[in-house]
Amino acid sequence: MRAAGIWLVLSVLGLLLIPLTMWAYPQYRLYSQRLAGEARLAEAQSSRRIAILEAEARRESAVALAEAEVLRAKGAAEANQILQDSLGGPEGYLRYLQIQALEETKASLIYVPTEGGLPMTEARRLKN
Repeated sequence: MRAAGIWLVLSVLGLLLIPLTMWAYPQYRLYSQRLAGEARLAEAQSSRRIAILEAEARRESAVALAEAEVLRAKGAAEANQILQDSLGGPEGYLRYLQIQALEETKASLIYVPTEGGLPMTEARRLKN
């Protein structure tokens, strides 16, 4: 009798547990999927914000580099204008640049243009 009572209680609990499990498991899956979706959405929004901040940083960097390049070019142009004016105009400045180039070259033979713009030719280039 006692074994039959235990068997009856276990059977009733089993019959109640099956429908409860059939209802609770789909609810749990929906809850779990919703949390996973929210986590993916939060990650995507975070990644998007990071990409936007990186793009803004690259843009600001490019603007600053461009401004620095413009300032450098203006300084070089002013320096060239001062040199040109102090050397008597464009011809004097070009002559100055030619002299600078001649000083920096390591060539053993230099052709100097004549009045006609043609180089002077040599009768003997190499001495034996």
